Amino acid sequence: MAGPVVTSFASLALLAGGIVTPAGSAAAAPAGPTAASPAAPTAWSAGPATGGVDAAPRRCRSALRPGTTSVPVRYAGTTYRVRVHVPPQKRAQRRAPLMLNLHPSSGNARRQAELTRMDAVADRHGFVVAYPQGVLPLPPQGAPDPEGNWAWNVPNVPTTAGQLPPPGSRDDVAFLRKVVADLVSRGCLDARRVYSTGFSGGARMSSALACHASDVVAAVAPVAGVRAGRPEPEATSRPEEADCRPARPVPVVTFHGYVDQVNPFAGNGDRRWGYSVALATERWAQLDGCRPVPVATALTPHVTRFRYGGCDRGALVERYDISDGGHTWPGAPPSLGGPGTSQEIDASSTIWNVVSRHRLR
Repeated sequence: MAGPVVTSFASLALLAGGIVTPAGSAAAAPAGPTAASPAAPTAWSAGPATGGVDAAPRRCRSALRPGTTSVPVRYAGTTYRVRVHVPPQKRAQRRAPLMLNLHPSSGNARRQAELTRMDAVADRHGFVVAYPQGVLPLPPQGAPDPEGNWAWNVPNVPTTAGQLPPPGSRDDVAFLRKVVADLVSRGCLDARRVYSTGFSGGARMSSALACHASDVVAAVAPVAGVRAGRPEPEATSRPEEADCRPARPVPVVTFHGYVDQVNPFAGNGDRRWGYSVALATERWAQLDGCRPVPVATALTPHVTRFRYGGCDRGALVERYDISDGGHTWPGAPPSLGGPGTSQEIDASSTIWNVVSRHRLR
């Protein structure tokens, strides 16, 4: 197959809307440096979106208070607490977008909020962030984190413990549908602009929402874990096409490091992970009706964006490859992100700036 079309650093000023600091403050795009003499690394983010609040919303009344609260969601006879952050400037009678932000395996809602700093992005742009939590327990429970370590029930896929969830485990696609429905109703939110991101196991869960709940999520942004259906059980080097049949083209933006040892970029033989990241995004390009050859743009010395364009119904597929990146959230605080955490791109700001351009029709 033909390789990607490549553009250089010099094209960056035309293709990107701006450069941001790791904290996300916008600045004018400088003249693009050449590939031969790149500028000093600066955290990169896609250009600013048009804003969070709908320009012509229907009137409603929000029961969610500004700030971070714990909201009860009743599902299948059990009440679950969902961490929700509402920006201070959200008006009670204006419908705002909703972002699901899903923790990794062996993670929890609080740590995901601290790692991604998505609340600060929400405050700047006026959207609501929800941090639901998995219920499949992973060791250790209790100390050192009394809030525990949890995994998602990604459909038909083993957890990081190597086993399928036990029969009767919570259906997390259905649960997250209920989370969205409750928050949209209770919080005066825009059901056309619901997005999902997540890290590692949370990225795989967000990918599953794109496959199985494309009527709910307008776009997804998996970080270090994009999938396009589970691996074929007997041939894990390719996705099982029958496991991902979205009802519409779903915009996908993803980030992955070449030195990720947990979810290797090149794939592995694991039934939990399996096929490569490049094959996952190629499959999404097929599902979205995009052109088969992506355009590659060097954004910083270690970050290259692969963009599939010409997709059906205005969708797109973007992959940000980080040549020195590990199993991390790009732009996260180094103290939380661990080794290989790139500071050349701010994933949280970039995610919002890309997905917020899309909505359900």
